[in-house]
Amino acid sequence: MLSRKQKHILLKFFSMFSVVRGYNILIIVIAQYLASIYIMAHNKPLKQVVLDLNLFMLVLASAATIAGGYIINNFYDSEKDLINRPIKSRLDKLVSQNTKLSFYFVLNFMAVVMASYVSFKAVIFFSVYIFGIWFYSHKLKKLPFIGNLVSAVLTITPFFAIFMYYKNFETVIFVHAVFLFLMIAMRELTKDLENIKGDLTQGYKTIPIIYGEKASKIMLTVLSFLTLIPTYLLLYRFEIGYMYLYFYLSIILLLMFLLILWKSKTKTHYLILHNILKFMIVAGVSCIVLINVGVVLNRI
Repeated sequence: MLSRKQKHILLKFFSMFSVVRGYNILIIVIAQYLASIYIMAHNKPLKQVVLDLNLFMLVLASAATIAGGYIINNFYDSEKDLINRPIKSRLDKLVSQNTKLSFYFVLNFMAVVMASYVSFKAVIFFSVYIFGIWFYSHKLKKLPFIGNLVSAVLTITPFFAIFMYYKNFETVIFVHAVFLFLMIAMRELTKDLENIKGDLTQGYKTIPIIYGEKASKIMLTVLSFLTLIPTYLLLYRFEIGYMYLYFYLSIILLLMFLLILWKSKTKTHYLILHNILKFMIVAGVSCIVLINVGVVLNRI
């Protein structure tokens, strides 16, 4: 049996893990490596990519920056989360705000140090990224359109670090990025619908609050149809191996999403929609391995 002190430490650990959303960071780390192996550096030997210390440092710097971003976002949204996510909020409060902020500065410092191992350009990149996350959490998040746009850009920014490192400018990479950007933009707008009560209470000027739920649903519908453009290009203009199965599945899931969307009226409905999009994004990461398994095996 664990002692009271051990239980307290364990609860603190889970609290901080909840604040930095460790599961999301793990997914992003895996996504960065899979994107490097299968897309960004698909012409390099597998061992050279996996054991690349510079890539490892970029991935760690991304993870530290994102974790810091979740902390500062949690700091500014603490009151709102009491309404939107009461259970998670209680768990997060097991760690004091001072401890969170201290950890925030340590993570950002570590990110810059790790970036400095790669290059001075990487230091500038992550310094701007850290500032961008803070400015979004402090100011931009409360603004309609701008907040959603910046959030989507910040979410895919870690992949730009890998993209700039490998300097791979193939068109297929941009098409993948557009698809991911649109999916994240949809998720952000769906989160605004899900959190409308807390946002309204705290004075956030989100799209659903300013323009209403119907206008938000129309925007989500338009974004859903826009995802068909990169989907079509990836299916019929580029070689993506067995990953075509994922994109056909994504079309089916988006149709389900739209059917549920126009019948949604409660927070529970929007939570279901949010989880559909979250599943699509995570599944997309997992399905990168389907691009061409044979080529990877030959690169070992």
